[in-house]
Amino acid sequence: MWESHDKKHDGQGDEENLTFLGKGVDFKGVVSFDGTVRIDGRLEGEVLTKGILVVGEHAVIKGIITAGTLISSGKIKAAVTATEKVQLLKPGVLIGEVHTPIFTMEEGVHFQGLCDMGDSPWADQERQETENVHDLAAPRSKVRALIEHEPGT
Repeated sequence: MWESHDKKHDGQGDEENLTFLGKGVDFKGVVSFDGTVRIDGRLEGEVLTKGILVVGEHAVIKGIITAGTLISSGKIKAAVTATEKVQLLKPGVLIGEVHTPIFTMEEGVHFQGLCDMGDSPWADQERQETENVHDLAAPRSKVRALIEHEPGT
């Protein structure tokens, strides 16, 4: 009798974890989350999540951020590592070092720092192309040296 009901309503696995740090909340320390995190308060320390970190317009984060995806319209001064992507929305500010394969930024965002998007496919192509290129400048430099040092000019 009880077994005939569908297991869709057991509450586990159907819902994504959503954590919220509201406006007016100040937090110092290390926070680790599963799922999606939204921060609208002030956080100083380290944020760790494999999911999505959403930083609201009024949020201020200082420290280290490690996430799957970072979507921010707030103020961040941190070293950021995102395994999937970083998306900055206006009027966001990000000052620091960013390591991510995909980096997008809206017009009106302020970004100051370094961005590392991993190994460049261009570097691999460039190495292959330069292996077959001869240095044409080397013979020219020898010719220039001879011309410049000719007696009677």
